[in-house]
Amino acid sequence: MDNRLKTFEKGHEAFQSVKFKKNEERFKKLIEEGQNPKALFIGCSDSRVMPAMITGSKPGDLFIVRNIGNFVAPFNPDADYHATASAVEYATSVLEVSDIIVCGHSHCGAIEALYKELEQTPENIHTIKWLELGQEAKKVAMLAYKNESKEKMLRYTEKISVVYQIDNLLTYPGIQRRVEEGTLFLHAWYYDMQSGDIEYYDDDTYEFKPLSQK
Repeated sequence: MDNRLKTFEKGHEAFQSVKFKKNEERFKKLIEEGQNPKALFIGCSDSRVMPAMITGSKPGDLFIVRNIGNFVAPFNPDADYHATASAVEYATSVLEVSDIIVCGHSHCGAIEALYKELEQTPENIHTIKWLELGQEAKKVAMLAYKNESKEKMLRYTEKISVVYQIDNLLTYPGIQRRVEEGTLFLHAWYYDMQSGDIEYYDDDTYEFKPLSQK
C-alpha cells in the first residue's frame, strides 16, 4: 500500500478493533432493519468539513450527499445524469426523511472561485458549469457588500448561497408537495470552521442565528 495511505490503514484497524466492536449491535440492527435516517444532509466536499463530527450524529442518522460548494441544481427532468438530484429524490421519496439540511461553511473554495477568472479547459469543464449555481448569490453579495472588504463579501456569499440552494430544492415537485403538506422541513445551516459554530437561517427574521440557541 502507498505509504501516503498508511494513516488510513491504521485508522481502519483502530475502527475495527474499537469503534466497530463498540457499535456492532447498532450496525447489525441497521443491516437487519435497513436505514431510516433522520435527515438528508447536503454538504460541501471540502475535506475539512465532517458532517458526522460537527453534528454528533451516529451511523444511520444522516443520509449524506456532498459536492463542490454544497450546491443544488434546480429540478430538470431530462435524461442526463444528476447525482445530487438523484440523492435528493431517493432521500425524500424512498427513505422519506422528514428534514433536509443544506450546510454551507466558511472559507469555501467554491465560493471563492466565483470571484476568480477561471479559464475553461477540458480538465475543468464540469467544475466551471457547476459553479454557475453560485452566481445568483454572488450578485446579491456584490450589491450588498460592494463597500466592504473581500473577506466580508466572501462570508456573506457563503451564507446567502445556502438560502438559494433551499430555493432550488423547492423546484422539485416531491419536495414542494411534502413541504406544503407539512411532512418535510428544509434547513439552511452555516458552519464556521474557525469557531466550530453552526448558524441556521431564520426565514422569519431573514438572518442567521446560532443553532445552539434555537
